[in-house]
Amino acid sequence: MPGKKNKVVSSGVPVSSYKWGAGCAAFVLSSNDYFSIKKERIPPGTGEQLHLHHKAVQFFYILKGTGSFEIGQAFFEVNAGQGIEIGPGQPHRIFNQEKEPLEFLVCSHPLTEQDRLNL
Repeated sequence: MPGKKNKVVSSGVPVSSYKWGAGCAAFVLSSNDYFSIKKERIPPGTGEQLHLHHKAVQFFYILKGTGSFEIGQAFFEVNAGQGIEIGPGQPHRIFNQEKEPLEFLVCSHPLTEQDRLNL
């Protein structure tokens, strides 16, 4: 990528960040025309709305805590050091049933910004 400046990023110094849901936060670590990588935090007892992406594949990697996933009709518990992939068209959501904040990385290809349908 000619002209692209290299930059060190972190959740403390992200490319951008935003709040969502009930106290949840997303820190954009990398985003371009092809993919995005975000570090997200979900407080205890909350999570996201069931939704799907028509085109995007997402990979969630748990850094701290246990992520509870609903994918289609199945439920999964994903612990720190584990990950799970969700394909296009699969209804899904992640939520935190634990007493501590949940932190994870989510990688998406292509971008999900115009590719989300809330259910």
